[in-house]
Amino acid sequence: MEMKVGLLLSIWIIAVSSLQAAEVDTVKVYSTAMDKEIKAVVITPDDYAVRDSLPVVYLLHGYSGSYADWVNKAPVIKVLADRYGFMIVCPDGGYGSWYWDSPVDESFKYETFIAKELVDWIDGRYKTIAGRKGRAISGLSMGGHGALYIAFRHQDTFGAAGSTAGGVDIRPFPLNWDMAKRLGSYAEHPEHWEQYTVINMMHLLTPGKLSLIIDCGTGDFFYRVNEQLHQKLLDRNIPHTYITGPGAHNWAYWQQSIPYQLLYFFDFFGQK
Repeated sequence: MEMKVGLLLSIWIIAVSSLQAAEVDTVKVYSTAMDKEIKAVVITPDDYAVRDSLPVVYLLHGYSGSYADWVNKAPVIKVLADRYGFMIVCPDGGYGSWYWDSPVDESFKYETFIAKELVDWIDGRYKTIAGRKGRAISGLSMGGHGALYIAFRHQDTFGAAGSTAGGVDIRPFPLNWDMAKRLGSYAEHPEHWEQYTVINMMHLLTPGKLSLIIDCGTGDFFYRVNEQLHQKLLDRNIPHTYITGPGAHNWAYWQQSIPYQLLYFFDFFGQK
């Protein structure tokens, strides 16, 4: 009898816990700019039903990744969505879009999709805080560059931005990761490479307007360019949080870094 009661109690606890866990949905969002449907993972916290409105963090994946990367390879984000009480949206950014509106390929308009179409779609269907004070954006590698690129250019949409192991200066890598397909070759279109790299966009920033967190492992091949971005931000008197420590360009590092990013955004959302 005691074993039966204990078993039933265990089943009940598991059932209640599952009911209180963050909900993960995969949605399809139509992009008018690219004339196609694009998938995204949407994570809502366990208290979503009783909330009037809540903030949203947009998380971008890296080169060759997909919308499912974050939730599958760093499942801690579901726990953190519950803990901090915000939504997390992980859109698909294509195999190698770099989240640009490509100047040489009209079929790639991922800046427009993320900054306008996706945000409008999410705000129209979920109980969000529909303003820059209720939105943050971050990502890893290609997505780190993309998050900063989009946030710098759309500060009316995003109030906070982050990058973990981001390719924040693309120019040292002219033959890598499909960037030449999106911008044209560096030799033929150097102006694109100068214009579309985050490290050259400091002129768009005003001290204190956009909250920034940037991190990179010291063993990462993007470590040097992140150090350079950090120095440029210091030179321009742009407040930001910058974190470095042991780590390479892999999921072992990103699983450790994303909790710091999400805590930073939680603090940002709590500001009055």
